[in-house]
Amino acid sequence: MQQKVSLERKLLLKLALCEGIGLVGKQRILQVSQELGTTEFTVHELCQISQLTKTKVQFQKNWLKLTDDWVEEQAHKQKFITLLDEAYPSQLKQIAYPPQVLFYEGQLALLNHTRLIGFVGAREATPYAKAVIHELLPPLVDANVVIVSGLAKGVDQWSHRATIVSGGHTIGVIGTGLDCCYPRESFPTFSEMKHHHLVITEYPLGTPPRRHHFPMRNRIIAGLSDGVVVIEAKEKSGALITAQLAMEFGKDVFAVPGDILSRQSQGCHQLIMDGASCTTDSKMVLDEVHFFRGNE
Repeated sequence: MQQKVSLERKLLLKLALCEGIGLVGKQRILQVSQELGTTEFTVHELCQISQLTKTKVQFQKNWLKLTDDWVEEQAHKQKFITLLDEAYPSQLKQIAYPPQVLFYEGQLALLNHTRLIGFVGAREATPYAKAVIHELLPPLVDANVVIVSGLAKGVDQWSHRATIVSGGHTIGVIGTGLDCCYPRESFPTFSEMKHHHLVITEYPLGTPPRRHHFPMRNRIIAGLSDGVVVIEAKEKSGALITAQLAMEFGKDVFAVPGDILSRQSQGCHQLIMDGASCTTDSKMVLDEVHFFRGNE
């Protein structure tokens, strides 16, 4: 049984390392692998199972380049867990397309902490957003809540820093490999978190920032968190996408109201109209999260 699990993990890692296949295709392959009880497939069979069309040739070329020795080498170069491992967070398994592999640096146990709250918002955030973060975060840290965000500039980075300064723990979800810091101004926080907190990604070493990676990253923040706090989000923004995903996943969304004359908070106000909690203090967040997860 241990050998079978090992082979399945190897299959998932190889899929994570291979270009030309998306989440849906990977999920189809895992499902068929578990149904048939095998991880041995030809590249032609993998293309059929995953129903690849436009990227079929790219996948085939990449797959055939990934030798067993190279995959083994990659497995030893970077820390990772798979959807099949006990350490994989149960709440993340509940989303439609959970990442099959999570690469990480730092304290892996934080993934299964009792309470996780996401903090998201504008990259070009205002001093108001910073003041809100410094008002809301310390009581959450005092209540032993782990803060999840995306290490972007603005609200994300301020949330990570405020958590660290308050003596808490924080998780960064990034859209690159763990050897790449984007944006560069996040590097001091990024480096500190890899050593003393936790940084995770579904992308292997060597993966640069790509535009489509960041909406994908947002679903992990939403799926991992028990609730998401939104501070300054425009009508079309990554923070709003994260909040909407959290709502779809059945998570609590806490929208902080802002200036009604500013476009900066229009997304937050729309979320409130759509049913998010209009949030003005930490107690509102803690009360909901205690109710949601119980007094574990």
